[in-house]
Amino acid sequence: MTDLSSDEIERTIASFPRWHYQFVLDGHVTPIWRQDQINRHKQRAKYFLEPLVSLLGGSLAGKRVLDLGCNAGFWAMRVVQAGCDHVVGVDARQMHVDQANFVFDVNKIPAERYEFRCADIFDLDYARLGPFDIVLCLGLLYHISKPVELFERIHAAGAQIVIVDTALSLAPGTYLEIRYESPEIPPNAVGRPMVMYPTAQAVVELLRQFGYSVRMLKPEFTDYTGCWDYEHRRRRAFVAVKDPVLLGPPLRFEEIQTRIPRPRQ
Repeated sequence: MTDLSSDEIERTIASFPRWHYQFVLDGHVTPIWRQDQINRHKQRAKYFLEPLVSLLGGSLAGKRVLDLGCNAGFWAMRVVQAGCDHVVGVDARQMHVDQANFVFDVNKIPAERYEFRCADIFDLDYARLGPFDIVLCLGLLYHISKPVELFERIHAAGAQIVIVDTALSLAPGTYLEIRYESPEIPPNAVGRPMVMYPTAQAVVELLRQFGYSVRMLKPEFTDYTGCWDYEHRRRRAFVAVKDPVLLGPPLRFEEIQTRIPRPRQ
């Protein structure tokens, strides 16, 4: 940890061309790229992270967490604040890793509690980095072209609980819909332009192949500002566990529809 002056914090925040999340860093607020995203991330935390912490007795003490596609460490910070022993964040963009280290440094998080790595998620041996109790796969699955390999690696990391938050294909059944996206656009992943959007049932079946019991979480947002995709069932979170006993309160589930009507434009 380093002691940064107020001016140093302000200059460092300004040195980054883009902030995907809003942080308050010793009184300085990062300039989030869209204001409606503030509510979006607040609602997402209530949707899948807070229930997870409650499920585990109100604390992540004793847990090791892997955050894939960690961006600037927004969710990594949340699990540290929830008491986890250690979090490893992986992101393919060096800027995001630099932001995450800066955020944790300003918040004076002890260095032994976290590590951020700039790497392709498929280039790391998670079994050696781990074992991990919890894996966060938030906003990542629909940016990759190798979903089976992704879950193979998550399984090899020893994860007992996996949280997947992903955009969905609206096709009926168990499908992976091929799409193309530009790696030059900041929210997109680095790598191949061909990606695969899963249907809800595909997410379930992919995780079941590796011994997980899986349910789709029911969003109960109090405000859908910035959350159009959740409101129209184009995005959902899933919880996958090795011990099905964990699939109970306070988690709330939603049944998967075989055919989802497209909203009117």
